Amino acid sequence: MNNNRYKILVIEDENNIRSFAKAILEANDYQVLTAETCGNGIMMFSSHRPDLVLLDLGLPDKDGLEFIRFLRDRQEVVPILVLSARTNEADKIEALDLGANDYITKPFGTGELLARVRAALRVSRYNGSMLASDGKFTLHDLVIDYDRRIITIAGEEIKLTQTEYNILVLLARHTGKVLTYATIIREVWGPSDDGGVKKLQVNMANLRKKLGEKPGDNRYIINELGVGYRICEETH
Repeated sequence: MNNNRYKILVIEDENNIRSFAKAILEANDYQVLTAETCGNGIMMFSSHRPDLVLLDLGLPDKDGLEFIRFLRDRQEVVPILVLSARTNEADKIEALDLGANDYITKPFGTGELLARVRAALRVSRYNGSMLASDGKFTLHDLVIDYDRRIITIAGEEIKLTQTEYNILVLLARHTGKVLTYATIIREVWGPSDDGGVKKLQVNMANLRKKLGEKPGDNRYIINELGVGYRICEETH
Protein backbone atom coordinates (compact mmCIF):
# COMPACT_ATOMS: atom_id res chain seq x y z
CA MET A 1 0.00 0.00 0.00
CA ASN A 2 1.21 3.51 -0.82
CA ASN A 3 1.10 5.31 2.53
CA ASN A 4 1.47 8.69 0.78
CA ARG A 5 -2.05 8.46 -0.61
CA TYR A 6 -4.68 10.83 0.76
CA LYS A 7 -6.76 9.26 3.51
CA ILE A 8 -10.51 9.94 3.43
CA LEU A 9 -13.03 9.13 6.16
CA VAL A 10 -16.58 8.48 4.92
CA ILE A 11 -19.22 8.83 7.67
CA GLU A 12 -22.46 7.56 6.15
CA ASP A 13 -25.10 5.16 7.50
CA GLU A 14 -26.66 4.25 4.13
CA ASN A 15 -24.77 1.17 2.98
CA ASN A 16 -25.27 1.72 -0.76
CA ILE A 17 -24.00 5.30 -0.65
CA ARG A 18 -21.11 4.42 1.64
CA SER A 19 -20.09 1.52 -0.61
CA PHE A 20 -20.43 3.65 -3.75
CA ALA A 21 -18.25 6.43 -2.34
CA LYS A 22 -15.67 3.94 -1.04
CA ALA A 23 -15.42 2.14 -4.39
CA ILE A 24 -15.07 5.35 -6.40
CA LEU A 25 -12.46 6.83 -4.10
CA GLU A 26 -10.39 3.65 -3.88
CA ALA A 27 -10.50 3.33 -7.67
CA ASN A 28 -8.92 6.77 -7.80
CA ASP A 29 -6.09 5.86 -5.42
CA TYR A 30 -7.43 7.27 -2.16
CA GLN A 31 -7.25 5.37 1.12
CA VAL A 32 -10.77 5.07 2.53
CA LEU A 33 -12.00 4.60 6.08
CA THR A 34 -15.70 4.27 6.87
CA ALA A 35 -18.02 4.84 9.80
CA GLU A 36 -21.80 4.48 10.17
CA THR A 37 -22.43 6.77 13.15
CA CYS A 38 -21.27 10.14 14.44
CA GLY A 39 -19.70 8.54 17.51
CA ASN A 40 -17.81 5.98 15.46
CA GLY A 41 -16.75 8.73 13.05
CA ILE A 42 -15.23 10.74 15.90
CA MET A 43 -13.33 7.66 17.09
CA MET A 44 -12.08 6.90 13.58
CA PHE A 45 -11.01 10.49 13.07
CA SER A 46 -9.10 10.60 16.34
CA SER A 47 -7.37 7.28 15.61
CA HIS A 48 -6.50 7.73 11.94
CA ARG A 49 -6.28 11.50 11.34
CA PRO A 50 -7.70 11.50 7.78
CA ASP A 51 -6.93 14.23 5.23
CA LEU A 52 -10.61 14.77 4.41
CA VAL A 53 -14.03 13.78 5.75
CA LEU A 54 -17.17 12.98 3.75
CA LEU A 55 -20.01 13.46 6.21
CA ASP A 56 -23.69 12.56 6.08
CA LEU A 57 -25.92 14.79 8.21
CA GLY A 58 -28.67 12.26 8.89
CA LEU A 59 -26.78 9.84 11.12
CA PRO A 60 -28.59 7.38 13.43
CA ASP A 61 -27.04 8.51 16.74
CA LYS A 62 -26.44 12.25 16.29
CA ASP A 63 -26.89 14.86 13.61
CA GLY A 64 -23.79 15.22 11.46
CA LEU A 65 -23.63 18.86 12.51
CA GLU A 66 -22.40 17.59 15.88
CA PHE A 67 -19.36 16.09 14.16
CA ILE A 68 -18.58 19.44 12.52
CA ARG A 69 -18.88 21.21 15.87
CA PHE A 70 -16.63 18.61 17.52
CA LEU A 71 -13.83 19.13 15.00
CA ARG A 72 -14.06 22.91 14.69
CA ASP A 73 -14.31 23.44 18.45
CA ARG A 74 -10.94 21.69 18.65
CA GLN A 75 -9.47 23.86 15.88
CA GLU A 76 -9.21 20.91 13.49
CA VAL A 77 -8.84 22.30 9.96
CA VAL A 78 -9.30 19.07 7.98
CA PRO A 79 -11.72 19.66 5.06
CA ILE A 80 -15.29 18.43 5.61
CA LEU A 81 -17.60 17.72 2.66
CA VAL A 82 -21.22 17.26 3.66
CA LEU A 83 -23.26 14.57 1.92
CA SER A 84 -26.90 15.46 2.33
CA ALA A 85 -30.31 14.56 0.99
CA ARG A 86 -31.65 17.68 2.67
CA THR A 87 -32.72 20.35 0.21
CA ASN A 88 -33.44 23.01 2.83
CA GLU A 89 -30.99 25.85 2.25
CA ALA A 90 -30.97 26.62 5.97
CA ASP A 91 -29.38 23.22 6.67
CA LYS A 92 -26.67 23.82 4.07
CA ILE A 93 -25.98 27.30 5.42
CA GLU A 94 -25.78 26.04 9.01
CA ALA A 95 -23.30 23.31 8.03
CA LEU A 96 -21.13 25.77 6.11
CA ASP A 97 -21.23 28.38 8.85
CA LEU A 98 -20.23 25.74 11.39
CA GLY A 99 -17.12 25.01 9.34
CA ALA A 100 -17.95 22.55 6.56
CA ASN A 101 -16.02 23.29 3.39
CA ASP A 102 -18.63 22.22 0.87
CA TYR A 103 -21.76 20.15 0.43
CA ILE A 104 -22.81 17.54 -2.12
CA THR A 105 -26.53 16.93 -2.56
CA LYS A 106 -27.67 13.32 -2.88
CA PRO A 107 -27.87 11.66 -5.30
CA PHE A 108 -24.48 12.59 -6.73
CA GLY A 109 -22.37 11.29 -9.59
CA THR A 110 -18.80 10.05 -9.77
CA GLY A 111 -17.48 13.15 -11.51
CA GLU A 112 -19.00 15.57 -9.00
CA LEU A 113 -17.74 13.61 -6.01
CA LEU A 114 -14.18 13.43 -7.30
CA ALA A 115 -14.11 17.09 -8.37
CA ARG A 116 -15.30 18.27 -4.94
CA VAL A 117 -12.78 16.03 -3.19
CA ARG A 118 -9.91 17.32 -5.34
CA ALA A 119 -10.94 20.93 -4.70
CA ALA A 120 -11.17 20.45 -0.94
CA LEU A 121 -7.78 18.74 -0.77
CA ARG A 122 -6.32 21.56 -2.84
CA VAL A 123 -7.62 24.06 -0.28
CA SER A 124 -6.01 22.04 2.50
CA ARG A 125 -2.73 21.62 0.64
CA TYR A 126 -2.36 25.32 -0.05
CA ASN A 127 -3.77 26.40 3.31
CA GLY A 128 -6.86 27.96 1.80
CA SER A 129 -5.13 29.69 -1.09
CA MET A 130 -4.05 28.74 -4.59
CA LEU A 131 -1.04 30.98 -4.04
CA ALA A 132 1.89 30.25 -6.30
CA SER A 133 5.53 30.72 -5.34
CA ASP A 134 5.53 34.12 -7.08
CA GLY A 135 2.79 35.43 -4.80
CA LYS A 136 0.03 35.22 -7.40
CA PHE A 137 -3.31 33.44 -7.70
CA THR A 138 -4.18 32.16 -11.18
CA LEU A 139 -7.51 30.91 -12.48
CA HIS A 140 -7.81 30.49 -16.24
CA ASP A 141 -6.64 33.90 -17.53
CA LEU A 142 -7.43 35.69 -14.26
CA VAL A 143 -4.41 36.62 -12.12
CA ILE A 144 -4.42 38.21 -8.68
CA ASP A 145 -1.07 39.75 -7.81
CA TYR A 146 -1.33 40.03 -4.03
CA ASP A 147 1.86 42.01 -3.57
CA ARG A 148 0.94 44.67 -6.13
CA ARG A 149 -2.83 44.39 -5.44
CA ILE A 150 -3.50 44.18 -9.17
CA ILE A 151 -6.10 42.06 -10.99
CA THR A 152 -5.53 41.13 -14.63
CA ILE A 153 -7.43 39.09 -17.19
CA ALA A 154 -5.45 37.93 -20.22
CA GLY A 155 -2.78 40.43 -19.21
CA GLU A 156 -5.14 43.41 -19.09
CA GLU A 157 -5.58 45.15 -15.74
CA ILE A 158 -9.11 45.21 -14.34
CA LYS A 159 -10.05 48.20 -12.19
CA LEU A 160 -11.93 47.14 -9.07
CA THR A 161 -13.19 49.10 -6.09
CA GLN A 162 -11.63 48.26 -2.73
CA THR A 163 -14.74 46.30 -1.73
CA GLU A 164 -14.81 44.33 -5.00
CA TYR A 165 -11.11 43.53 -4.60
CA ASN A 166 -11.64 42.38 -1.03
CA ILE A 167 -14.51 40.09 -2.06
CA LEU A 168 -12.49 38.51 -4.88
CA VAL A 169 -9.42 37.98 -2.70
CA LEU A 170 -11.54 36.44 0.06
CA LEU A 171 -13.05 33.94 -2.38
CA ALA A 172 -9.64 33.20 -3.91
CA ARG A 173 -8.11 32.46 -0.53
CA HIS A 174 -10.83 29.87 0.02
CA THR A 175 -10.82 28.22 -3.40
CA GLY A 176 -13.13 25.21 -3.48
CA LYS A 177 -15.02 26.32 -0.35
CA VAL A 178 -18.53 27.75 -0.37
CA LEU A 179 -18.60 31.00 1.59
CA THR A 180 -22.06 31.88 2.86
CA TYR A 181 -23.48 35.37 2.46
CA ALA A 182 -23.08 35.96 6.19
CA THR A 183 -19.42 34.90 6.13
CA ILE A 184 -18.55 37.21 3.24
CA ILE A 185 -20.41 40.15 4.79
CA ARG A 186 -18.66 39.61 8.13
CA GLU A 187 -15.19 39.32 6.57
CA VAL A 188 -15.56 42.24 4.13
CA TRP A 189 -17.67 44.75 6.06
CA GLY A 190 -17.20 43.61 9.64
CA PRO A 191 -19.46 41.93 12.22
CA SER A 192 -21.39 45.10 12.98
CA ASP A 193 -22.42 45.76 9.38
CA ASP A 194 -26.15 45.88 8.80
CA GLY A 195 -26.12 46.31 5.02
CA GLY A 196 -27.27 42.75 4.50
CA VAL A 197 -27.23 40.47 1.52
CA LYS A 198 -28.50 43.08 -0.94
CA LYS A 199 -25.32 45.15 -0.67
CA LEU A 200 -23.22 42.03 -1.21
CA GLN A 201 -25.28 41.05 -4.27
CA VAL A 202 -24.88 44.51 -5.81
CA ASN A 203 -21.11 44.45 -5.32
CA MET A 204 -20.91 40.89 -6.62
CA ALA A 205 -22.90 41.79 -9.74
CA ASN A 206 -20.54 44.69 -10.43
CA LEU A 207 -17.49 42.50 -9.80
CA ARG A 208 -18.66 39.73 -12.11
CA LYS A 209 -19.48 42.27 -14.81
CA LYS A 210 -15.96 43.71 -14.61
CA LEU A 211 -14.56 40.19 -14.86
CA GLY A 212 -16.53 39.76 -18.07
CA GLU A 213 -18.98 37.22 -16.68
CA LYS A 214 -22.46 37.23 -18.13
CA PRO A 215 -25.54 36.04 -16.20
CA GLY A 216 -25.26 32.28 -15.77
CA ASP A 217 -21.55 32.26 -16.60
CA ASN A 218 -19.44 30.49 -13.97
CA ARG A 219 -15.96 30.93 -15.40
CA TYR A 220 -14.59 32.53 -12.24
CA ILE A 221 -17.30 32.80 -9.58
CA ILE A 222 -20.12 30.35 -8.89
CA ASN A 223 -23.33 31.55 -7.22
CA GLU A 224 -24.74 28.89 -4.89
CA LEU A 225 -28.31 30.26 -4.97
CA GLY A 226 -29.69 31.10 -1.56
CA VAL A 227 -26.45 30.04 0.14
CA GLY A 228 -23.38 32.00 -0.96
CA TYR A 229 -20.53 32.06 -3.46
CA ARG A 230 -17.45 30.03 -4.33
CA ILE A 231 -14.59 30.62 -6.71
CA CYS A 232 -14.33 28.12 -9.55
CA GLU A 233 -12.12 25.15 -8.69
CA GLU A 234 -10.68 24.51 -12.14
CA THR A 235 -7.22 26.04 -12.34
CA HIS A 236 -4.49 26.01 -14.93
